[in-house]
Amino acid sequence: MSGEDRERIISDEYFDLIIEYKSNPHLIEILDSNSTVRIMDENFAILHMPIEQLPEMEANILYAQLPLLFGLTDEASLDASGVFNVRRTAAFNLRGEGVIIAVIDTGIDYTNPVFRKPDGTTKIISIWDQSINTGPSPEDAGFGTIYLSEQINQALLAENPLSVVPSTDDNGHGTMLAGIAAGNDVEEEGFYGVAPDAELIIVKLRQAKQGNREYFMIPETSICFQENHIMWALKYCSDVARQLNRPLVICLGIGSSQGGHTGRSPISIATNNIADLPNTGVVISVGNEGNLGRHYFGVIDPDIGSNTVELIVGEDDKGFSLELWGNPPGIYSIDILSPEGEYIPRIHPALRVRRTITFIFENTRIFIDYQLIESQTGNQLILMRFENATPGLWSFNVYGHGDMATGFHMWLPMGDFISTDTYFIQPNIFTTILSPASALIPISVTTYNPLNNNLYVNSSRGFTHDDTIKPEIAAPGVNYLAPTLNHTFGTFTGTSVSAAHTAGVVAMMLEWGTVRGNDPGMDTSAIKNQLIRGARRRQNIVYPNRDWGYGIMDIFNVFENMRAGITR
Repeated sequence: MSGEDRERIISDEYFDLIIEYKSNPHLIEILDSNSTVRIMDENFAILHMPIEQLPEMEANILYAQLPLLFGLTDEASLDASGVFNVRRTAAFNLRGEGVIIAVIDTGIDYTNPVFRKPDGTTKIISIWDQSINTGPSPEDAGFGTIYLSEQINQALLAENPLSVVPSTDDNGHGTMLAGIAAGNDVEEEGFYGVAPDAELIIVKLRQAKQGNREYFMIPETSICFQENHIMWALKYCSDVARQLNRPLVICLGIGSSQGGHTGRSPISIATNNIADLPNTGVVISVGNEGNLGRHYFGVIDPDIGSNTVELIVGEDDKGFSLELWGNPPGIYSIDILSPEGEYIPRIHPALRVRRTITFIFENTRIFIDYQLIESQTGNQLILMRFENATPGLWSFNVYGHGDMATGFHMWLPMGDFISTDTYFIQPNIFTTILSPASALIPISVTTYNPLNNNLYVNSSRGFTHDDTIKPEIAAPGVNYLAPTLNHTFGTFTGTSVSAAHTAGVVAMMLEWGTVRGNDPGMDTSAIKNQLIRGARRRQNIVYPNRDWGYGIMDIFNVFENMRAGITR
């Protein structure tokens, strides 16, 4: 790869697109010499296009080609999941030995003692730091720097470790996840990693390109990752595990509220493909969006042919995106009433409508894109991007055309991509599962408090837009003790915590099944079914449901069922 191509891959002067070239190969063939293309696999290629070409090309860009943008989803616990019971049983004593856990996140503090083996060497097989471009990178991806265990061990012996391996975790989220899943026990602090004998692959994701962030109005202060970078990370982790012939668990504690919430985005396809491999488990957090007022579901009133949506916009949210996805096969359109009372009449649908809305008494601009048939889902999408949004009450009348327009969903951005001061007045807590937790095959995890057995109030709820059952399982994730960046321990809450806990449990299952030869070849679906069979369920709740999925995870009960030949 030439230096010019590498620069295009990482430069903010180039805008990234995800091209599903298998179904349309000529999309690559017609590219001019000012763009760089990297083939990811048999389905997807990544196009790096000069950003100055975006205005003239925008009308031809499909929504699915725009990389989605992702943010972070933030001892009693081990007892609650049956981990200690499995450890104490002599026939099991499962601690993740022989299994690799991959954490794709903000990086890791590799100097923390919880990530070292008894002899003082690292339990990290490799770190791919996508933000450093001074060393060897995955050949197909063409960016970032890989640090292997030998280099990390040299760093641990050095007076200044960062002079040898300069990769850091400036946020602490990745360190926290890796510690929960595979950190060493520190009994005097009351901390216990779920699978402390597992080894780690770490990917520190690079921040999304400036042009891609600006397109969706993501604040500069937000940690923001880009879909294609995560897809490269998934491929890297899988490739390393296959080369080593080791079972692999991938933990994702990130998510996006963009897209149709049907599990058909490029990253969902990528996670499905890897999760379907033998000796592999993929675990994803569902997000913390359930109680933040960022989802609206509306039914078209047949008597008036419309539904009124009211949205409060906070003072600090000058730029943001808003997506409306219509239930198929209906067709939908909108009108807009601003806080200052300016009315934009109904924008009628067509196969593709692009308009820029301006106001007389306000500085707001709204870029509106109607896509009658969005390429991945087949559903109608109305994408609205607000610039200099006037704070206050915005009203939208959503109209249905014909008797097949039954209802629609609207989603605001997730996490800190938008403040809590922007919300729907009549929100719906369901269908708030983030991508890629909406993908079919991965294990999607929600959060509960094991001290009172209550669901975490902000946990995203199911199901998906097309009624796939998500989440599947609930795991501990409230006030969970985990390592911090100053080599102490703190408490953390959120569905990413539960995903890391579950990743450790899946590593235990792969140790039993693959490493010990009791059930070799298990893929994510097989592991998920075992977790569902062993889940604890209450008498007065119908399962599966939108809150709890199939129940509370109990790994000891999984093995009890295997021994007794029970299938629930």
